[in-house]
Amino acid sequence: MLSRWLLVSVVVIVLDQLSKAAISNHLVYGESFAVMPFFNLVLAHNTGAAFSFLSDAGGLQRWLFSVVALVASAWIIWLLRKHQSQKLFCFALAFILGGALGNLIDRIAYGYVVDFLDFYWGSAHFAAFNLADSAITCGAALLIWDSFKGKKHGPVTR
Repeated sequence: MLSRWLLVSVVVIVLDQLSKAAISNHLVYGESFAVMPFFNLVLAHNTGAAFSFLSDAGGLQRWLFSVVALVASAWIIWLLRKHQSQKLFCFALAFILGGALGNLIDRIAYGYVVDFLDFYWGSAHFAAFNLADSAITCGAALLIWDSFKGKKHGPVTR
């Protein structure tokens, strides 16, 4: 069953990398393409973490975030192996793993993460993000949901 969860992660990675390649091949850095009155496609390079956190740290953040992603990925794989039968929990972890590795690929290959989804309201823009970020966010939301579901326990024995 571990292979099923790893396959989910691979699908996330492939979709993420294909979408980033498509945007990179059709837009130049900083270019924006209006899709809807609240959504643009834009080619942005994020050298930091979420919301460009530490993007101006001088380059060390590339390796720091790469090591964090590798350690987190190893831990997630260990959790997937240990809890293979917990479907929602593992599905959430597989999304997070795929997203983390998708962004890690960018960070190692280019020194930055390709972001391209730009949502806004009026002149206020949310930080640009990508499919890997979306997978991480959805995975985290699923983990929260899973934590509220509660675990079924057998009768209490004393």
